[in-house]
Amino acid sequence: MDEEYDVIVLGTGLKECILSGLLSVDGLKVLHMDRNDYYGGDSTSLNLNQLWKRFRGEDKPPAHLGSSKDYNVDMIPKFMMANGTLVRTLIHTDVTKYLSFKAVDGSYVFSKGKIHKVPATDMEALKSPLMGLFEKRRARNFFIYVQDYNEADPKTHQGLDLTTMTTRELIAKYGLSDDTVDFIGHALALHRDDRYLNEPAIDTVKRMKLYAESLARFQGGSPYIYPLYGLGELPQGFARLSAVYGGTYMLNKPDCKVEFDMEGKVCGVTSEGETAKCKKVVCDPSYLPNKVRKIGKVARAIAIMSHPIASTNDSHSVQIILPQKQLGRKSDMYVFCCSYTHNVAPKGKFIAFVSTEAETDNPQSELKPGIDLLGQVDELFFDIYDRYEPVNEPSLDNCFVSTSYDATTHFETTVTDVLNMYTLITGKAVDLSVDLSAASAAEEY
Repeated sequence: MDEEYDVIVLGTGLKECILSGLLSVDGLKVLHMDRNDYYGGDSTSLNLNQLWKRFRGEDKPPAHLGSSKDYNVDMIPKFMMANGTLVRTLIHTDVTKYLSFKAVDGSYVFSKGKIHKVPATDMEALKSPLMGLFEKRRARNFFIYVQDYNEADPKTHQGLDLTTMTTRELIAKYGLSDDTVDFIGHALALHRDDRYLNEPAIDTVKRMKLYAESLARFQGGSPYIYPLYGLGELPQGFARLSAVYGGTYMLNKPDCKVEFDMEGKVCGVTSEGETAKCKKVVCDPSYLPNKVRKIGKVARAIAIMSHPIASTNDSHSVQIILPQKQLGRKSDMYVFCCSYTHNVAPKGKFIAFVSTEAETDNPQSELKPGIDLLGQVDELFFDIYDRYEPVNEPSLDNCFVSTSYDATTHFETTVTDVLNMYTLITGKAVDLSVDLSAASAAEEY
C-alpha cells in the first residue's frame, strides 16, 4: 500500500464509484478504499436478513416473507431517466455491459387527494382527468411549444428568450392554473420546490423535454428505467470498470485517516498503520466530517407488501410524486415502488419507499400522506438520515467531498453532483454526447 496514487477514493457509494471509474478511464492511478466489507456505502442494497438486522436488531425475519437472498432492498432508491445523465454516463463508460435494465411501468402524480398518471405530451394532456376542458387546451398549447422548442433554432422560440424570461412568466403567457403548474413543475420537470418559478424558464423546458424524450424511448408508461436486482449493481459496475483500467480496490479498511501536509493539502491516507500517498482525495461526507456541514434530514419509510399500489393500473414498478403544495409542505414527497419483476423481491412481493426532506421533529408522521397511498403492508421500517454538503475549498486542500443523497426518487441531482466534482478534479467536462441506442443492446425489456 506504500505507493503513490493520483487519486484515492474513500467510500464505494454510487457517486464515488462513478468518479473512480471516470478517473481510471482517464488514465489516472486510482486507489479505492472502503471501511465496510461491502460495496455501495449509503447507496447499498440489502437482503432481507441484512434489512432485519439494520432495523430490527437480532430478530429473524418471518418465514412468510420468503427467502432472504431474493430481496435486494435499496437504501437510496432512485429510478433512472431513460435519456438522462446517468444513462449517458453508463454508455460513455461502457458500464452498460455489466447491467440489465427494465423499464418502469408508471409515473404518477398526487393531486387533490387522488393519484393520476402524469401527462407528458400534448395528446396525453387532452385525455388527462387532471384538467378541465379549457385547461386541457391551454396545457396542450404549452406542451406543443415545449416539444417544438429547439435552443439552436430561434424560429422555434416564438420571440421568447427563455434564458432571461422566468418560468412564472412563460407559464403566465399560456394562462395555466396553479394545479397544472404544480404537476408540470414537480412531476414532469422534477423540481423539488417552487424556487424554479423565479428562475430562467430554459431549465424547466429542458427538463420537460428530457422527460418526454425518455418516455418516448421505450414506449412504456414512464420515462424511467431501473436495473434488474436493484441499484447495488451500479457501484459494482463502475468498480469493475475502474479495475479494468488499473484501479485498485480495497474493502474492509477500517479507520481511513486522511493525512495533510504543512500547507493543509492532502498528501495521503492511512489505514491499519500503512499510508498510501496521493495528490487528491475523493470521498463521501463520512470520511471528512470536519469539511462538511449538515443541510437537512431525509425521512423515509420502507414497506414490504403483497400487492401493487392502488390506482396505479396494477403497476409492478412506479413512481408517485406528491407535490409540496398538495400536502401544505415546503418540499415534495416521493413514493417509489418496485417488485419481483425487477428481481428485488420474491414472487408476489413488492417493495415500496416513501421519502421526503424532514421538516419537523416528528418525521414519521410527515410521511403519513405517502404511506396512506400504499394500502395494506406486511412490514414497515422507518429510517432518518442527515444530509451534508462540503464547505471546504478544494483548490486549497485537494479534497473533493460529495453531497449526501437527497429524497428524490430519480438520479438527476446525484449525477449533476458527480459531473461537477469531475470537472473540479480534472478541469474538464465529461463528453456525454453519446449514441443512446448503444444502451439497448445490453438491456432486456
